[in-house]
Amino acid sequence: MKILITGNMGYVGPGVVAHLRSVFPQATLIGYDMAYFANCLTNADFLPESKLDEQLFGDIRNVPASILEGVDAVVHLAAVSNDPMGNKYEEVTIDVNHKSSIALAEKAKAAGVKSFIFASSCSVYGAGGEGAKTEDSELNPLTAYARSKIFTERDLKPLADSSFTITCLRFATACGMSNRLRLDLVLNDFVAGAVTSKQITILSDGTPWRPLINVKDMAIAIEWAIERPASNGGEFLAINTGSNVWNYQVKEIAEAVAQIIPGTQVSINQEAPPDKRSYRVNFDLYAKLAPNHQVKRTLIDTIEELKENLEAMGFADGNFRNSQLMRLKVLNTLQDKQLIDSQLVWAK
Repeated sequence: MKILITGNMGYVGPGVVAHLRSVFPQATLIGYDMAYFANCLTNADFLPESKLDEQLFGDIRNVPASILEGVDAVVHLAAVSNDPMGNKYEEVTIDVNHKSSIALAEKAKAAGVKSFIFASSCSVYGAGGEGAKTEDSELNPLTAYARSKIFTERDLKPLADSSFTITCLRFATACGMSNRLRLDLVLNDFVAGAVTSKQITILSDGTPWRPLINVKDMAIAIEWAIERPASNGGEFLAINTGSNVWNYQVKEIAEAVAQIIPGTQVSINQEAPPDKRSYRVNFDLYAKLAPNHQVKRTLIDTIEELKENLEAMGFADGNFRNSQLMRLKVLNTLQDKQLIDSQLVWAK
């Protein structure tokens, strides 16, 4: 088996590469990445890409068709990956996340790729209201990032057929330790605050709902999607990916961190305007279709692993929201140094 993993040098990629190498030891694994975050290593004993057979560098907006020759499955992680980046680079977000994804899928299908896995997001539900959202619920995107995921799902669907299976994994909000850790994610942010200053600052009133998923469990879901036959869910499948027990209000997440890290104070901004990004998600379909690839980690496990790794790094930056562990900060620094331009293209 030959698997191409795009965006493998981001936050999720290292865990995906390690897991796929473990479960498919004979597979040929190829990475393709722009390498914005290649140097953002965190407590890594070795370069994560050493588990690949080949690491390619390039822009997802210009993927050579030749690299898809002989590929059996594409795991498409590459994206402008969160709301702050999407807000600043809205046009680029749509170009990278939507248009480039469809172009990649078209090239993959033409090359004879059998399985295409797209990393989508539960953020497509946006202002979710009270009930837990199923795959049939109304979509209500509130950001460029969420819109880009919906557009991609919509335009991937017509490409699926008996020889080209497409799985859109609508992941819950990622969290947990990675060899390229991000702190611009709710649980990771809270653990960093508790470790560095014994303070957790909730920027909202704490009531919004967020489903979470550990990055290692994301890798397990990707393994399932690679081998998923069309008979299990259809030639095209968009599926909520996570666990019903991982639906939490933001204040509950903060309280869990404070219990693991004694002495932590939780500050809620009672004056904050309502955060409309609130959604609970129903993961029953994933439990039904992927019974052997369910979430293994717990919230407590995830908090403890983050705490241990941050402490092992000697991490003590109380101003971490302005650090290189925030993805937008990395891009801003690269742009300030004129290493990339306003379209996020590397300078010549």
